[in-house]
Amino acid sequence: MLKKIEILADAAKYDVSCSSSGSSRSNQKGGLGNAASCGICHSFTEDGRCISLLKILFSNICIYDCAYCVNRKTNDIPRAAFKVEELVDLTVSFYRRNYIEGLFLSSGVMVSPDFTMERLIAVARSLRQEHQFNGYIHMKAIPGASQDLIEEAGLYADRLSVNIEIPSEGNLKLLAPEKDFPSVLNPMSQIANRIISNKEERKKYRKAPRFVPAGQSTQLIVGASPERDFDILKLASELYNGKNLKRVYYSGYVPVNTSDSRLPVLQRPPLVRENRLYQADWLMRFYQFGYDEILDDRHDTLDMNMDPKLAWALRNPHFFPVDLNYAPYEMILRIPGIGVRSARLIVANRKWGKISFLHLRRMGVALNRAKYFILCRELPEKGYKLQPEQVKRKLVKSNENIGVQLSLFE
Repeated sequence: MLKKIEILADAAKYDVSCSSSGSSRSNQKGGLGNAASCGICHSFTEDGRCISLLKILFSNICIYDCAYCVNRKTNDIPRAAFKVEELVDLTVSFYRRNYIEGLFLSSGVMVSPDFTMERLIAVARSLRQEHQFNGYIHMKAIPGASQDLIEEAGLYADRLSVNIEIPSEGNLKLLAPEKDFPSVLNPMSQIANRIISNKEERKKYRKAPRFVPAGQSTQLIVGASPERDFDILKLASELYNGKNLKRVYYSGYVPVNTSDSRLPVLQRPPLVRENRLYQADWLMRFYQFGYDEILDDRHDTLDMNMDPKLAWALRNPHFFPVDLNYAPYEMILRIPGIGVRSARLIVANRKWGKISFLHLRRMGVALNRAKYFILCRELPEKGYKLQPEQVKRKLVKSNENIGVQLSLFE
């Protein structure tokens, strides 16, 4: 059992889509666990709490030969698989010892997608029905599994995720010949439609079972194939708008199969690019940016030396400076150094008087960055013009310090 845990927990580390925010599954009398307001990987809930999830594969045996995957069938690695009752007992035992608050469960594809999905569902069903486990469960929906199995999985899991992995269908077919986009997008559509119908059911019937209350997510591997950042953000935007995804996760490709000529030669994962994509994703989700504003066909790659919001501002100097005392909330959001909370505070407080540097500092605005893009009490000159090259020299770090510029929130 210890050997299985060692193999299957290590094999699960390449899947990054393990957030546990957005669920509410309160404890019942005689039950075990509590996922209200949300899980030995660390994750963060919607309210900012850090929780622990048992992140593990049911099995690393796989019938597929995906070029980018450490568990591909042609790799000579130790293989293992749990029995359903073994993984259930492990989860319950870890929870009782206060090691975890939930379960992140994935698997290689054994025998067939339906066979694998049945095993994952059996684990979740046993936890929920036999052990009254009310902790958080994030489960992978196996591409190609039947609609009935996806439907049943959604009744036990707090979140389901169907991983696209490669951002374009052509490159997916090249690197994973057994997979295609329809096998991923069809379950996504089913889950999205079922979430909507479940919300309507619960308005009519208060005790109707909840269907994936924390929504669905997916993962894109960055750097294993030659897609542009523009293409990746366009796909993410389409998934958010068309499939109603809760999160798109970006995973820098880890070069685990260096002998495969279909893969790029990398010394290390592209972590800075991964982070820039997360920053751009944040702009789309919370700052009302369109993907085609962050990048376009002329600027199709994110700048590794500066965050996407600053890059957009320097490419569009005609929008600046912004007068904080009169500008709409949507424009204030676009100022580098001003986050969502600060923008709301500015709009709420300016009716009481002119906004000053002191007010902005108390609101948490990064004035060392924002001061080049705003007008306020101390910067009233209407003739002020933004000089992008001068600002860039002052704000953009050199390549040696690139790792320092990784804030997601400004």
